[in-house]
This record gives sequence, C-alpha cells and structure tokens, in this order.
Amino acid sequence: MGDATRSSAEELDDDIDEFDHVDPDPDLLQPPSHAWRARTAIEMIISGAIGLFASFVLSIEALTLAADPDATLGCDFNAVISCGKVAQSPEATLFGFPNAFLGIAAEAVVITVAVAVLGRVVFPRWFMLGAQAIYTLGFLFAWWLFFVSFFGIGALCPWCLLITVTTTLVWAGLTRLNVREGVITFPGRWGPAARRFVDHGNDWFVTIALIVLLAVAILVKYGSIILA
Repeated sequence: MGDATRSSAEELDDDIDEFDHVDPDPDLLQPPSHAWRARTAIEMIISGAIGLFASFVLSIEALTLAADPDATLGCDFNAVISCGKVAQSPEATLFGFPNAFLGIAAEAVVITVAVAVLGRVVFPRWFMLGAQAIYTLGFLFAWWLFFVSFFGIGALCPWCLLITVTTTLVWAGLTRLNVREGVITFPGRWGPAARRFVDHGNDWFVTIALIVLLAVAILVKYGSIILA
C-alpha cells in the first residue's frame, strides 16, 4: 500500500514537472535585437509626441476657459463634438488642475525613456517596472475619461480622443518592450508564449482591435450627428 501510494505521488510529481517544464527558446532568452528595440522606441516616440502636442493644445484651451468661461474653442463643432463642454466638466480637473498637465508630464517622461532606448540604453528592471505601473495608470485614466465623456457627459473632445489613442499606442509599445525583455514575467509556459506573441508582432492586432472598437462605438452612438 505504501509503495503504491509513493508510486502515485511520484507519478503526480512527474506530471507536474512535465507541465511546468518549458523548453527554452534560445532566441527568446536572448535580449531582442537593437533593430527590434529601435522600432518599438520610434513607435513610442511618434505616438508620445502626438499625445504631447494634444496635451499642450488642451492646456492652452483650459487656460482660455479659465479666463473666459463663455469662450468658444476651435473644436466646438456641435453638441457632441465639443471640447468646451468636456473641459468644463468636473472630471476635466479631477485633481484640482487640468488633466492636460498630467498628460504633458507623462508624455515627456515616456518620450525621454523611448529616446534612451533608441540610444541603446538598457534600464534596470525596477525602473521599467515603475514606468510600466505609472503609465498603466495613465492608460486606464485616459480610457476612464473616455467612458465618462461617452456615457456621462454626452460629448466628445477630439483632442482627448487623440490622447486616448496615443496613450494606448505608447502603453502597448512599453508593454511590448517589457514583455519581450523579460521585465514582465509570467509563470510556466506563459512566459515564452508571451514573449513569442510580442516577438511576432501579434500584440498589434490586439492594439488595433481596441482602437477600432473605440471608433465603432463612437460611430454607432454619434455617427448620425458627426456625419450630418
């Protein structure tokens, strides 16, 4: 009885070991090539620069409204596409100052990181994890603001939408880099699978699908007004 129990336990351990065992892919265990890192960095720089520009525009518009609450902004087209309506909502100054100021700070930092990556700088893991955590909060915040505008305020700000898209692209690039370089790790077989997923560029399909979903939601709800 004891031998049978021990044998069963050993077989179970063997099964667990076999399940957890991951045949390492030598290419995935090596750091990605500089060309791969450079492509990702350039994507982040371009997206971040566009987001930075949009944040500057929103900050100027916030100052314009502060000086004259009745001012008409350049992107006030109708009841739905209205930067002014969104900017005068409580959510636009959630922390006591225009959200655009946060965008300026966040994009400036991430652009700096991307430029350093382009220059072959390899940051320590704790730094990249911190950058990932902070920018993930920014990513979630941008999408939360979109949901508030979409469902609550009932108006959309073109510059805010642009920031939502660029924040998504920058976050996807940063995540892609951290997964491929092993900064973000997953247990067992999920680790090599995740690195292979981004190494083959499959994460782009997820990113594009998210942006397309955003566009479709806007067209379904407001298309008749926007296209009128």
